[in-house]
Amino acid sequence: MLLHISHTTTYDYDRPVMYALQQLRLTPKSTAVQTVREWTTTVTGGKKQLSFEDAHRNTVDLISFDAGTRQITVHCEGTVELQPYNGIIGQHGGFMPLWMFDRTTACTKPGLACQKLLQKVDPALGPVPWLHALSAAVEATVAYKPGLSKVGWTAEDVLGAGHGVCQDHAHVFIACARAAGYPARYVSGYLLMDDDTQGDATHAWAEAFVPELGWVGFDISNGISPDQRYVRVATGLDYAEAAPVSGMRLGAGAEKLTVDVQVQQQ
Repeated sequence: MLLHISHTTTYDYDRPVMYALQQLRLTPKSTAVQTVREWTTTVTGGKKQLSFEDAHRNTVDLISFDAGTRQITVHCEGTVELQPYNGIIGQHGGFMPLWMFDRTTACTKPGLACQKLLQKVDPALGPVPWLHALSAAVEATVAYKPGLSKVGWTAEDVLGAGHGVCQDHAHVFIACARAAGYPARYVSGYLLMDDDTQGDATHAWAEAFVPELGWVGFDISNGISPDQRYVRVATGLDYAEAAPVSGMRLGAGAEKLTVDVQVQQQ
């Protein structure tokens, strides 16, 4: 399947911005299951300073703002060819050793709520059925409710609230999978929806490592393993290491964010 993606992020400020830097993780990876045919990133109101590959083999673009700008727009566009893979990414590779994915982070540190959730999953199940059961337990416990969660929520915060979005589902799954002995990581990317080609956000899911299969994906929010409708862009221990856009700016003033994401089959 060949997917065409158009992703525009616009920041509007009510005061001129004198200095700001942003990191972009918006370039998909070519892997055994997907091939990036073409991809361009255009910045208006700023400039790309450099690009590098981080420890997770994510392509990171560092951009600066033009001094005094009140609007900056980042537009990414390209085509990616996907192969059927039923969630199985394959064996581990890259710079980061596998044991690093056993580490907890601030957002994925398990506590009493995670332990309570783990008790709902049958320990007698094999690795893949157990991970699917964990995904179902997270989905049943955390209702999908956009606009109510906060970026800094931890897995325990999410379980306490009882609701969240795809980012929150992924953090809870990762925290519980690691607590049970499965290396796990966060994935950000794009999803071709069956009934809508346009949205206002990227998507997020999780992957867990199973020795016999390698990395296996779980989209907790949709209750399935990723297939050829999913484009993997960045991976990390949690959202902070795979965030599409992150950065800092100097100065006060309000900020308005507008995101337009379009994913279409070619």
